Amino acid sequence: MSLTDILNTHRATLCQALAEEESERATALLSELRSADIAEILGAVLSEDEEPSRTLALMEYLPLERRASMLGHLPGDTQRVLAEAMSDERLLLTLEEMGSDERADLFNLLDEDRRQSLLRRMARRERQELKRLASYEEGTAGAIMTTDYVAIPSGMTVPQAMMRVRQTAPDAETVYQLYIIDGHGRLAGTLSLRQLMVAPPGEQIDELMIRDVIHTSVDEAQEEVARIVARYDLLALPVVDGDERLVGIVTHDDAMDVVESEATEDIHKGMSIGTLEGGVSRVPLWSLYRKRVTWLVLLVFANLFSGAGIAYFEETIAAQVALVFFLPLLIGSGGNAGAQAATLMVRGMATGDVGIKDWGKLMGREMLVAGSLGLTMALAVAPIGVMRGGEALALVVAMSMVTIVLFGSLLGMCLPFLLDHLGWDPATASAPLVTTLIDASGVLIYFGIATTILGT
Repeated sequence: MSLTDILNTHRATLCQALAEEESERATALLSELRSADIAEILGAVLSEDEEPSRTLALMEYLPLERRASMLGHLPGDTQRVLAEAMSDERLLLTLEEMGSDERADLFNLLDEDRRQSLLRRMARRERQELKRLASYEEGTAGAIMTTDYVAIPSGMTVPQAMMRVRQTAPDAETVYQLYIIDGHGRLAGTLSLRQLMVAPPGEQIDELMIRDVIHTSVDEAQEEVARIVARYDLLALPVVDGDERLVGIVTHDDAMDVVESEATEDIHKGMSIGTLEGGVSRVPLWSLYRKRVTWLVLLVFANLFSGAGIAYFEETIAAQVALVFFLPLLIGSGGNAGAQAATLMVRGMATGDVGIKDWGKLMGREMLVAGSLGLTMALAVAPIGVMRGGEALALVVAMSMVTIVLFGSLLGMCLPFLLDHLGWDPATASAPLVTTLIDASGVLIYFGIATTILGT
């Protein structure tokens, strides 16, 4: 049985227990499930209902800490629906149990009146911290960092540092990496919990810590943060403000969430779809239509150039009707080659593997590879050209194949760099846009070569 089937079975059992008011049965089942699985089950229950009442009733069977953990696993739109249905008292208790980064994310999903209502009920220190975390621009390190970490003042001995860890560890998101700060709160060094545990009791942590700490600023783009975490295989990346004071950390799991989110966004943009808020199954129909229609309409008009090209060569087509047989094959091959090249460049730029400085080198490599691909495909299709219209037609098809594939590949390679230079997302250059441009160009190349060689 798959995980989906298992979760569907648990969902049915929970709903039945709720309907029959069997609280012990529901509590026992929920206690056996992980927070991520509970989130998926309750998210599915919410999607079935018009009102969140049944989902909120199931949440009541969870201890407050588990409820907060589960809420952090839900998509943003689902969190907002449930939060809006909770009373201020219940929501405030839940927020207090959530990690600082998840708390700020949920807080930003609420409307302004609800935010102010919650802030008035908070203690001054908690209110200031939440407002600070919620103020960071979306898509930056500050927006995804947590303030739940273990910080140790410099100058402590090993026993003093161990006591500090014991005091702060219960509220920390990770304790495997400890951060040393000076008297002004600036990041002075880092130390692993293992190093601290095996160090001699009389040792000073200043003598044990690593001073050259990999860190980032609060304004750094989240994609770059995730890249740093992956590059150096970090459990957490410290985040500092403009005065080098430690203000938070980005944990490995949050960095991986960014990677998944950015990859999904690039895939959507690569197919000329805007950013979707939530999964495709949860996006309203109007929003899904609106995200897709703009580019599709624009590409419809762009495809008119293909029709204009065909109309221009009507005499050539009338004289050599066999040319039409190879038209879809040729422009399709060019589009496929261009889409491949664009995808490779977009992904390379996203991972930092290639940049504008590499353009000349990549151009030479792509010409060699695309030329070889075009020749191979030309040799494969030439015999069909001989059978359909003789050697002259085969020559036209072969030359067109090489030229179109070469042109399509170079266009697919260059377009992401051009868009990046113009300040647009390079992911926009993928399949639909590249394919449409190559369709129009391929028609002109194919019939232009045919007119020249066949003399029609």
